[in-house]
Amino acid sequence: MSKLANVDHYQVTEDDVKRTVNTEVLVVGAGNAGMMAAAAAAEKHADVMVIEKEASINLMRVGLGGVGTNAQKRAGLTINKYDLVEYLAAFAQHNVDEGLIYHWANHSAEAVNWVEDNILKPNGAHLRSEPDAMVTSSAYQGFPTENDPTIDDKTFTSYGKWFQEKVDSMGVNLQFNTALVKLLTSNNQVTGAIVKDLAKDEYVQVNATKGVILCTGGYSANKDLLKQWNPLALKKNVFNDSPRNNGAGITSALNVGALKDEEPAECIFDRGLVPIGTKTDDMYVQTATYQDWLWLGSHPLLKLNMRGERFANESVPYQFIVNAASKQPGYLYSMIWDDNFDEYAKQFHMLGCARVGFPGYMASAQKLREDTEQYVKKGLVVKADTIEELAEKLHLPVENVKQSVAHNNQQVVNNFDKDFGKEPFRLTPIDKKPYYGCILGGRILCTFDGLRVNKQMEVLNDQYDPIGHLYAAGNDSGGFFFGSYPDRVPGLAASHAQTFGRLAGQQAAAN
Repeated sequence: MSKLANVDHYQVTEDDVKRTVNTEVLVVGAGNAGMMAAAAAAEKHADVMVIEKEASINLMRVGLGGVGTNAQKRAGLTINKYDLVEYLAAFAQHNVDEGLIYHWANHSAEAVNWVEDNILKPNGAHLRSEPDAMVTSSAYQGFPTENDPTIDDKTFTSYGKWFQEKVDSMGVNLQFNTALVKLLTSNNQVTGAIVKDLAKDEYVQVNATKGVILCTGGYSANKDLLKQWNPLALKKNVFNDSPRNNGAGITSALNVGALKDEEPAECIFDRGLVPIGTKTDDMYVQTATYQDWLWLGSHPLLKLNMRGERFANESVPYQFIVNAASKQPGYLYSMIWDDNFDEYAKQFHMLGCARVGFPGYMASAQKLREDTEQYVKKGLVVKADTIEELAEKLHLPVENVKQSVAHNNQQVVNNFDKDFGKEPFRLTPIDKKPYYGCILGGRILCTFDGLRVNKQMEVLNDQYDPIGHLYAAGNDSGGFFFGSYPDRVPGLAASHAQTFGRLAGQQAAAN
């Protein structure tokens, strides 16, 4: 099994410990899964400690997926659970534990409703069900799973501060700037952990009599682990948007005999702007601020490989175009569009965070234009009055780009994409100058191939037996995703984390 990468203090022993702390439930990681686990365990009257290596909790996601939530009932919305679960299993080619997906579907409403009742409503907010999941083609099937925190039904409401206040009021001991070093075991059971107080530069032993819950969020920030478990991710992606996720939770469990998913799973967005001339092997920027994130990148505009040739249907889940580009020269690709792009955005009917207007992140087509123009000023998006000039600025073969644009425009006239079958209403001309272009790569939000767990969220060993008092939730837990993220089930990642975090907290507290 893999040792903890890039942590030379893994060999720390009890002799190096400066002090000892006792608790019942130790939660590692203060994100969506960890905060839910802490609240759930505290509700069961357990003594709970949360450690987080950063100085704050992680982003509490908006857009919470669920099946049968109170918000959906108020909206008169019903989702066929069996169709949804089979879709998710089929999306993963059944390289998943389908029972875990049903377990999520059966318990997701409980977690979503808890957030609304305990976090949002006391602060004047609520959840709004998003019923709009129009199916436009077999490649664009969607499910109306999204529930959005809001006060006015027009904008998102952030609730991380409220959540932290809630767990504080429940008596949870939140320890920031504290990192997991190693798990402690006795008689084939996890008894606690050695952690490092980063502010004091000292090791602390935490004894956890009821269990340890790992919620550290995957390994997308750890290039060594990516090389070992998912090397293609380093070629597909030019940004990592989760710099906290160093794999500490997964590797600590592997070191006590845990079983991990054998094939990678990840969530990638097609919005990574790169300087023209970039080589993907030379770029993997760690950012917590969505640096050079082009919202327009997810829209089904003309996308060409680095030889100026169209290579895939652009009207697919976010990650699919990045996957397709990984089969093209250089792994990166270009996107070309004209000055009517804000009007085209109104007709595309995007789902999730790519849509224009609430519950998307772009309030209007004008905001989308302003977001795009900021990258013109930075030189990451280029403008030109001719296609030839645009191709030259993008360092693409001029004649190939001219042919690709002319072919695109003819398909718009024909109202038919004979190459890849993109829906006619998503075919848009490139005929109004100035013309725009950029070079894009993937940006990985997180990895999903985690530790194998059962329905009690217990981490399994290589005999598929539970390791006593060890639990995992969120992106540290596996068996749920495979390959690409199914973004046509909006809010699934956040709901997976919060639902399984809640279940893990309840189970640990019941020991």
